[in-house]
Amino acid sequence: MILLAAAATAAVTTAALLGGTRGFFARDLFMRANYRGERLPTAVGLLVPIAASTVLAAAAVLSTLGWDAHRDSLLSLNLTVTAAFGFGFLGLLDDLAVDRGASGYRGHLRALSGGNLSAGALKMLAGPVVALVVVNPLSGGSFWRLVADGAVVALAANLANLFDRAPGRVSKVFFAVAVVLVVASGASAALAGLAAVGGAALVLLRGDLSERFMLGDAGANPLGAAAGLAVVLAFSPGIRDVVLIALFAMNLLSEWVSFSSVIERVGLLRALDTAGRRG
Repeated sequence: MILLAAAATAAVTTAALLGGTRGFFARDLFMRANYRGERLPTAVGLLVPIAASTVLAAAAVLSTLGWDAHRDSLLSLNLTVTAAFGFGFLGLLDDLAVDRGASGYRGHLRALSGGNLSAGALKMLAGPVVALVVVNPLSGGSFWRLVADGAVVALAANLANLFDRAPGRVSKVFFAVAVVLVVASGASAALAGLAAVGGAALVLLRGDLSERFMLGDAGANPLGAAAGLAVVLAFSPGIRDVVLIALFAMNLLSEWVSFSSVIERVGLLRALDTAGRRG
């Protein structure tokens, strides 16, 4: 019930914001060419952290009026909102900067070695800092737990960005992961933050698929960070370590393998990827 309430509140908030911000995102500042070369508003994914924070605010107000809020759900919402705003801000910088000639870990490291701090390199450096701040209350004072859980959040945020190469793709991956996490955790209240982010992403999915706008890194990064944080919040250290290894492997693999090419070659993945998308 808590997860449904969080998702529904975020969805309603996002729908209201989306209708009222069309002119805002249509400004020249946000217009970017998509993969077809068409100019569309980007960074509309900024509505995700805003909607999640609305859910947290509503829960806080209700708790002062006597609603017995579940402690795990409030903690989840607090930390998810922090992660979503932190990674959303770094993603927005990347969306607006439009770095040229620097992509991937190797590209950003080369830029750094040449004394050039690109927006992507800044995100690569600051993202782990945001992740450490977010997971700190969950570390129990353990250095290794802090670092490992922070890496889960940061790597998940970056991996989401790597999937954001076609309309709706990163949202579909997010929803697939979210369903697995909800089922595996028994719909734990610790996933309230994930549910809020999911409700917002669901409302944005149609416009993303029909290419009316793009989520941008400002939206993709919060989706990934929320999923990574959900793993930290709801699962045991052993499972989190397995997820960390998988995330590290996929981030490393992305330096040599194109996920888009793999999706295109596998029939089922291609069908799921293109479902609902403009022809």
